[in-house]
Amino acid sequence: MSYTVKSSEKTRKSGAETETKALLYLMNLRKDSDEINYFIVDFFNDLTGMDTYADKLWDVQSKGAKGNSPKALGKELVTLFKNFVCDFEFADYILFVGGVSNTVRINNNLNSFGIENITPSAIQKIKDGLIEEAKNKSYIEDTDITDTNINQFLDKVRVVIDDKKPSDYVRTIIKGHPNLVSEEKVLDAIFNEIRDKQASKKNIKVIEGVVIETKDEALKYFRHLTASDVRLLTLQRIINRNPIAQGVPISFMPILNNCPPEQFNDFIQECQTSLSRALFNKNSSESFWALLENVYNLILNNPKLDVNKVFDMVDRDIKKNAKDFDVLSLKYFIALVKDGIQ
Repeated sequence: MSYTVKSSEKTRKSGAETETKALLYLMNLRKDSDEINYFIVDFFNDLTGMDTYADKLWDVQSKGAKGNSPKALGKELVTLFKNFVCDFEFADYILFVGGVSNTVRINNNLNSFGIENITPSAIQKIKDGLIEEAKNKSYIEDTDITDTNINQFLDKVRVVIDDKKPSDYVRTIIKGHPNLVSEEKVLDAIFNEIRDKQASKKNIKVIEGVVIETKDEALKYFRHLTASDVRLLTLQRIINRNPIAQGVPISFMPILNNCPPEQFNDFIQECQTSLSRALFNKNSSESFWALLENVYNLILNNPKLDVNKVFDMVDRDIKKNAKDFDVLSLKYFIALVKDGIQ
């Protein structure tokens, strides 16, 4: 069993924006989003989600066009179909588009749907477009273009219509805490950072023609982001500093000065480890963003308070739910936020 990379491409800015929306859709807007850890850029397809141990793949083809006709949709499905007939198994085949014509859907209120919500006449035109495009591609064998394969493929395809602004997708990262970031320009800046980071993965190395034997081999080409990378970029923009890479926050020095010098490094390492664990723990992301929102607003409203006083004011229930922190590491986190936003 093997997989050959074909049809990798560089993306225009408009296409890059749609791909970032698709990434944030995979990361935050699906019932199975918590399963997805890696987002592989322009390798299997425009974007491919992968779980932590490379057992499952979510395949995404993204196109920003707004009024796709049924035949145009069929043509856009070609790279998903290529992966459907390959040796590797994909858990989902997702066509992420800017919009569709009013002749496609049975229920026009559904923006995420399978073939059950596509009109019979549109289904036939989708098939016509897919067959026409597949025959034009050298990476699909004529013997794979069969009615059986196409019908089985279409039964598994999900069409997702992009119905949100970039800022709305960023709000899904911070789990509905509008008081954390309310300014549209900040949310847009976060989106743009994620977009640029994602787009940069295309320039790492030419991979056209690369052959891999197992799914996890795709990671060795480093064309991927992780959910943790996205959360870190978001936090970094909110508090105006890299919480992992930069040095000890000044606001934490009164606490650190009471530590024996020979224990400085270990103490700081423990605090940073707790922060990393809290930030990158997918199972407690809601608790993390709730904590950040509480700390962020306490500091904005009480800029003269020191770290210890802010710690005392943090909501007791929010503290209890932030299980990756202890007293000192939470004070370290408060100091990071305080230094970043003041």
